[in-house]
Amino acid sequence: MNIKKIVYIVTGCIGVGLGAIGAVVPMIPAFPFLLLAAYCFGRSSEKLNSWFTGTKLYKDNLESYIQGKGMTKKTKVRIMVTVTILMSIGFIMMKQVAVGRIVLACVWLFHIIYFIWGVKTLPVEAVREEYGKEHTNEKRA
Repeated sequence: MNIKKIVYIVTGCIGVGLGAIGAVVPMIPAFPFLLLAAYCFGRSSEKLNSWFTGTKLYKDNLESYIQGKGMTKKTKVRIMVTVTILMSIGFIMMKQVAVGRIVLACVWLFHIIYFIWGVKTLPVEAVREEYGKEHTNEKRA
């Protein structure tokens, strides 16, 4: 096994770990870490990629997005709120670094624009029909 594959596997495992934590802890976004894991496993090993795409974590958070179908409004809002809170903390901490604040503001703005107009919004009903209730990111009663 070459070094490149090992780096992809290790990075993918870190992405899965952080994504799993992010799925439980509201302040950590699961989506970007799981997207990183999907990319790394797709580049490293067919076996790992098959395993990852079969997990509930992948199906609940990434499957509809990866297939180009989009995300539910609730998922998009959750991602945008989490990133806004985290970037706000960085923005506040960069009181003395004007360039850093400008860069953060631009990244945040691009993020909001992308999720509002770049990612399709799926109606919850369509997700329920195709994947079942567990894929709508709704809490069970």
